[in-house]
Amino acid sequence: MGGVKSKRVPRAVREQQMMDAAVLTFARRGYRAASMDEIAEVAGVSKPLVYLYLNSKEELFTAVIQREAAALVAAVRGAVEQGAAADRQLWSGLKGFFAHTAEHPEGWAVLHQQARTHGEPFALEVAAMRAEIIEFVTGLIGAAAREAGCDESLAEREVSGLAHALVGSAESLAEWANARPEDARPSAKETAATLMNFAWTGLGPLMGGERWAPGG
Repeated sequence: MGGVKSKRVPRAVREQQMMDAAVLTFARRGYRAASMDEIAEVAGVSKPLVYLYLNSKEELFTAVIQREAAALVAAVRGAVEQGAAADRQLWSGLKGFFAHTAEHPEGWAVLHQQARTHGEPFALEVAAMRAEIIEFVTGLIGAAAREAGCDESLAEREVSGLAHALVGSAESLAEWANARPEDARPSAKETAATLMNFAWTGLGPLMGGERWAPGG
């Protein structure tokens, strides 16, 4: 009798294993210092197999960015409580964002630290992800403005800017949370509450027509 043949790993599964290894390596070593040899070793495959499946290091990094960006956008969209009050929708979306970045710190590091600092085409991939999230948040804030009976001038002048500010704040807060010691790291709920306390307490009066103005 012949020996039992080992079960062949499907190509799609093998690719994901190699991309998982690439995420870990890029996050820990940085794009320039990471090597295909190291990625292959972490994945438990040969270096030629990595090249066969994923071509060049640049193409591998691009594929990693695209995968991690799509997962983050899906997490935010999927977390929002559809049909809830505007503040509840924003709160749930933020919880989804912070939960995902906390559960996938290496993926977040690749998006927020590595991809944005190594020029085109990597920065463009992240910019596209941010634009999609900002558009989504713009819709949530716009809905909040309409829910509060705000005049149309707020939506026209400020909603997009507020969305940019909120997304930028969320990104900075996620980096802060992930960098804290594990025993002092806030939960996704706590981090989302921090941002809601900062943002929504200001947005609330704004939706009611209040404006800050410099004195003198």
